[in-house]
Amino acid sequence: MQGTEISPGAESVEALTGHVVAEPTAATVWAPAQAQARKKGRFRVYLGYAPGVGKTFGMLDEAQRRKSRGTDVVVAYVETYGRPKTQEKLVGLEVVPRRLLDYRGTVFEEMDVDAVIARRPEVALVDELAHTNIPGARYAKRWEDVVALLAEGITVLTTVNIQHLESLNDVIANITGIRQKETVPDWLIDLADDIELVDSSPYALRRRMVHGNIYPDPHKADLALRRFFTAENLTALRELALMRVANRVDDELINRWSKGAIPETRERVLVCISRKDLAEDLIRRGARMAQRSRGDLIVVHVRAGEAALDADWIEQMGRLTRDLGGELEVVDADSAVDGVLGLAYRNHITQIVVGESQRSRLQEMVTGSFVTKLIRKAASIDIHVIARKKR
Repeated sequence: MQGTEISPGAESVEALTGHVVAEPTAATVWAPAQAQARKKGRFRVYLGYAPGVGKTFGMLDEAQRRKSRGTDVVVAYVETYGRPKTQEKLVGLEVVPRRLLDYRGTVFEEMDVDAVIARRPEVALVDELAHTNIPGARYAKRWEDVVALLAEGITVLTTVNIQHLESLNDVIANITGIRQKETVPDWLIDLADDIELVDSSPYALRRRMVHGNIYPDPHKADLALRRFFTAENLTALRELALMRVANRVDDELINRWSKGAIPETRERVLVCISRKDLAEDLIRRGARMAQRSRGDLIVVHVRAGEAALDADWIEQMGRLTRDLGGELEVVDADSAVDGVLGLAYRNHITQIVVGESQRSRLQEMVTGSFVTKLIRKAASIDIHVIARKKR
């Protein structure tokens, strides 16, 4: 197969294979509490670790079983990518016509959420949960379309890959060298009634790619094999998917065995952000810590003295924090250390996450740093200092 130069600006495996990711013109509107309160339909997620493991096939197979039992099932949006076996599973299922939208001179097909709601099926199939809708659609993201269907009492079967989870965005980028542009908030996956892991060995997946069973276009398959579908990448992504499902099973068992009792102790993780270049990675790191300990996440930005507040950046960090199931606090204080510890003690924080100081050893010795002062002053709170990526 002829080699081809890969663009260093590609941001995802979809981009590498020619998939257009629209730039949303509107913010997402569904919040976790609102989605949970209004959810009436059941929510089933088919989770994979890479394109081509069989998520859509598994979803369609379940749809055919339900249809054979007399359930009213419709296809709200399914993408087969020309895969023959997947296309065969569509036969006999009612497909709701898609909505056509113009984007930068090209017409794209989007799921018509209003048409699906008007049709009112018992079950709707919605592929590619992390998809960004073309501007002009009812919602900015397809996962919002799904929340709207659930609010109407419609059961939704959907598909998503592990690399699309917001809390793992930085981890996936470090593993693959590609930052995923389209993500879903972790709280949405927690909203699911059922999560089915669709698994396949990395070796089998690469063989399917070589044989054209995932991307029939040899050029696209070659790009994916060399950039994303390496054995090392797939093995790491598979382990992340297995861990995510295992953590959920642990949560369900604990809830069942405890009969709803609230534990006497609960981990509460506080993430301190100030530097824009490090904030997102720190928030995601803190979110993963909170998830693993089944605890709470709080993010704090201390506005010391008369320092100006970057409202746009704070709003961006607030959205990311909410997507990860946490809350953002902005604290006014003359001392950053006092502001952080005051919030920590008021909220019974058990762990604090901070970024490594950028000061030199000499500066540390002469004037100290936020990190060293925080460590010395904090009592009964574990401090996690996240190292810089480069020195």
